[in-house]
Amino acid sequence: MTAQHTHTFKKFIQYFWIAISGKETEFTSGSIRKAIFMLSIPMILEMLMESIFALVDIAYVSKVSVNAVATIGLTESVITLVYALAIGLSMAATAVVARRIGEKDVDGARIAAVQAISLGVVISVVIGIIGIFYAKEILALMGGEPDLIAEGYGYTQFLIGGNITVVLLFLINAIFRGAGNASIAMWALVLSNGLNIILDPMFIFGFGPIPEMGVKGAAVATNIGRGTAVLFQLGILFFGWGKIKLVAKDLVLNLKVMIGLIKVSLGGIAQFLIGTSSWIFLMRIMSEFGSEVLAGYTIAIRVMMFTLMPSWGMSNAAATLVGQNLGAKQPDRAEQSVWKTGKYNAWFMGIVSLGYLIFANTIVSWFNTTPEVVKSGALCLQVIALGYIFYAYGMVMTQAFNGAGDTRTPTRINLISFWLFQLPLAYISALVLGWGATGVFVAITLAEVLLAVLAIIWFKKGKWKKVQV
Repeated sequence: MTAQHTHTFKKFIQYFWIAISGKETEFTSGSIRKAIFMLSIPMILEMLMESIFALVDIAYVSKVSVNAVATIGLTESVITLVYALAIGLSMAATAVVARRIGEKDVDGARIAAVQAISLGVVISVVIGIIGIFYAKEILALMGGEPDLIAEGYGYTQFLIGGNITVVLLFLINAIFRGAGNASIAMWALVLSNGLNIILDPMFIFGFGPIPEMGVKGAAVATNIGRGTAVLFQLGILFFGWGKIKLVAKDLVLNLKVMIGLIKVSLGGIAQFLIGTSSWIFLMRIMSEFGSEVLAGYTIAIRVMMFTLMPSWGMSNAAATLVGQNLGAKQPDRAEQSVWKTGKYNAWFMGIVSLGYLIFANTIVSWFNTTPEVVKSGALCLQVIALGYIFYAYGMVMTQAFNGAGDTRTPTRINLISFWLFQLPLAYISALVLGWGATGVFVAITLAEVLLAVLAIIWFKKGKWKKVQV
């Protein structure tokens, strides 16, 4: 290794440590590349932890039964609606908090944080009650067979019933990110998913006084892990070292700020409801081809999340940079940040897609060796990987709009790409033309290509720079 390489490596380690320790919090001046790195590293690690847990979770559950894996696929298709609400509200929280921080208005950021958390609690309690009392009906509606429902409804009941843990985890982390404290959000996920990985086998297979719960145990472990992380987050908000530190006098309703958050989040919620409800319909189409094909599809989606989460982390960095730089009245710097983040994301996703194209069969067989499951999962990975570079740009552009508080534009793009294009194409190609599961995979890939093209066209128009939040 040459002296130059040694210096570069030492500098990388130094910046990496600064990024994960959260010492750098100024992102409206200096090097844009450095700002992207400082925000992206903790966000990528945060999302990697989430995707590692998803893989470990499915690996444990795969040892229970094919029905157990299919139950997770059906349940998570429904709980993505919860994620849509949580992420929609989180987008609003990030946009408003980042804008206030960019304006040097820390009091305004604190007020926005309290209102966002209050909204999150109300939403999650309502959804939790529905999940507890109607778990069997939800699985039946998704096309689950009677034996699958009998084995898996407990998982659905616990996961949706305890959704307050995931809603608050998403939401408070979004507040930290908007403030530029991405490292705190990362450590919250490390705690949550670290606990999940340890507790998963204990509750699924039994350990000491803990009885064997099967697939339901995975949901119990998840709620304990996420609930513990939420307590950690609240501790940081009230007693910690972040930019936003709440005190008792902040815990009051502010209708003006809350209504502003709701207005921004409605676009975000609609945006994700469109995207996630399309996944529900795709899962419903996939259920027509039997539990083994459905299990292969579920494993492939979990594997893809492993790489999409880091990419999503990089995209979140773009959202924070846009919000803070618009708050600091630097729209050109905000735009440059987005293009550079998109380029880095495309390189990452391009490398990953090559790995999936070459090693798809091997990767899926790590989780399940049933021939039909491996065949279906591998095909899914390979077809969707063909659109990964487009997905990289589409994700960054979408988050850039959201970071500016312009949640309406991505909503329109999602509506066109998913409902008007993807779903009709998937239905026709899979069921009418008889392509089977391949038709669904092709529709997913082409929809992501369309989304990226539309997002770039709208982004170049620049209207997002004038949005007020």
